[in-house]
Parts: sequence; structure tokens; C-alpha cells
Amino acid sequence: VEQVANLSLVSSACDMVSAAYASTKDSHPYLRSVCDAAERGVQSVTEATASCVQPVLATLEPHVAAASEYAAKGLDKLGEKLPLLQKPVEQILSDTKELVSSRVAEVKEAVSS
Repeated sequence: VEQVANLSLVSSACDMVSAAYASTKDSHPYLRSVCDAAERGVQSVTEATASCVQPVLATLEPHVAAASEYAAKGLDKLGEKLPLLQKPVEQILSDTKELVSSRVAEVKEAVSS
């Protein structure tokens, strides 16, 4: 999970969603109260679940470590095959806009010719 969260694409997308969420809460007082209640609920459930799951995780630790190592290798291979994962969302959007603009310009030029 940590390795996925550290991918530029994922971390920048999370930052964008977090900023949008915070902005929405700040801009809309009614939504703020609903969001605050939802956050408290999620925090309570998380705390309750963590205390129940902890003994199970301790038992499964060797299996979780093996699965984690396997997943890390898979993510490394995926990162090699998809360099897009190493770019932040803003750069991907910018590159895409640039590519679309150049293609549209080429089509316009071809049509006008």
C-alpha cells in the first residue's frame, strides 16, 4: 500500500482529491457538518476494527510479508512497463492537452489544404 501511495500519479491524485474535499467543506457549511459527522464515523469504525484485527494480523504476519514482497515486485514491473505511473496528474493532463492540441492543429491544416 505504501509503495502504491508513493507513486507520483497516485499521490498527486490523492492531493487533488484532498484539496477539492477541503475546499468543498470550507465553501459549503451544510456539507461541512455532514462531512465532519462522516469523518467521525469512519474514525470510530477504524479504531474499533483496528483493535479487533490486530491479533489476526499478528498471526498472519509471515503470509502478509510474503504477499507484500510479491506485490512490490509486481508493482516494480508495472512501473517499468507504465512510466505514466511515475508522473503527477498535472503533468499527464498537460501532456494530454498538448497532444490533443497538436493533433487538432494537424487536422485543421490537413482540412484547409
